[in-house]
Amino acid sequence: MNPVKKSFWVILGGGTLFFLSACGKTEPSLPDTTSQTWNDWTVRVESRPSPPRDGMNEFLVMVTGAHDRPGSHCLVDIRTAQSDPWKQAIQDGRVGVYRRAALVEPGERRTVQVRLNCADEAQQDSVLFFPLHVPN
Repeated sequence: MNPVKKSFWVILGGGTLFFLSACGKTEPSLPDTTSQTWNDWTVRVESRPSPPRDGMNEFLVMVTGAHDRPGSHCLVDIRTAQSDPWKQAIQDGRVGVYRRAALVEPGERRTVQVRLNCADEAQQDSVLFFPLHVPN
């Protein structure tokens, strides 16, 4: 067989397999957590990697107000266990996104605790609890 024809059939067969594998079913995935509201703020937590796994994970806390206004004047602390000290999350620009790594393990450490204190809120700190959807 001509080498050009042979290459054509190899590429055609490989391309067909590639496209067929791309058409496979994907499992529906749950969000890492469910968003919550505090006063006029919507708070969402995502993990990296997503979905979260046991071990160290990076958490992104997104704070948005009315009309998707970023909550860039907030202090955000996180932890994954009551016995852990609060760790301040680092603000990622002025877009209402805060980052921090924390340990995820079976048991109590499957819930991210977020403490918020926003500058334009007259109320005290508030703690929100975000149970993680960790696959088995």
